Amino acid sequence: MRLSSEQYEKLAGFLEKHAGIRLGGGKEYLVVSRLGCVLRQFGMDDFGVLVQKLEQGTDRALLTEVIDAMTTNETFWFRDPAHYQILTRDVLPETDHGHARIWSAAASMGQEAYSIAISIKGAILAGQLPNSFSYEILGTDISQAALKQAEEARYCGMAAARGLTPEQRQRYFVSDGDCIEVQPVYRRNIRFRNFNLLSGFDGLGRFDVIFCRNVLIYFSQERKRNILERFSQALDPGGCLFLGSTESMSGYDDLFRMERFGTGLVYRRC
Repeated sequence: MRLSSEQYEKLAGFLEKHAGIRLGGGKEYLVVSRLGCVLRQFGMDDFGVLVQKLEQGTDRALLTEVIDAMTTNETFWFRDPAHYQILTRDVLPETDHGHARIWSAAASMGQEAYSIAISIKGAILAGQLPNSFSYEILGTDISQAALKQAEEARYCGMAAARGLTPEQRQRYFVSDGDCIEVQPVYRRNIRFRNFNLLSGFDGLGRFDVIFCRNVLIYFSQERKRNILERFSQALDPGGCLFLGSTESMSGYDDLFRMERFGTGLVYRRC
């Protein structure tokens, strides 16, 4: 299917407005490959019809499918393992009320939220955290399809393999052939909900810790600043933000101060 320059610009503008996704130039191939199936699903024969339907803004199902198709949901278990060590060894023991609210922003298919829960349970068993320590984890994502899998907690193929050792598969999951399912004990105290980071955070409550890794790189500098400001406001005093290991926080010293723990970094609310 042919995608004209005008159609590409309109789709790029739509994605930035509604999802914060910045395509930039030269990504026409990505749009064609990812949205071609959406056109077929909705019985459209060209991108002009898709653009027209999106501009009308009356088909919520179409909007959801387009955002799902264009959202990168690639993640894996225990990504950046130093972050989980810092969380359980250095950050959570400082929680003076013995309870932590943790937000896995852009939770994708749930691997991050479940990795956090597994790490906390492990820290309790190891004596790093008291037996009375409690937590709740909120996982949010803009992709309905990703959240559906997160809620099911069942993973197959590469999603069941990336980042896991055979010992971890056996200890934390129930195996079913090529698939694994998170054991119930690690699914408690976790809930998932559809959420757009461009929306207001007021309805989410306050948090001790926020994970938002490898996401802000897709936003403009203006939107990134706005999201980081609202992250700061959503964190309790002294709360911590975890970003991707390669993401830069230069220029945001008024919001967060960087702290280094071994090979990992955490950003504490000023």
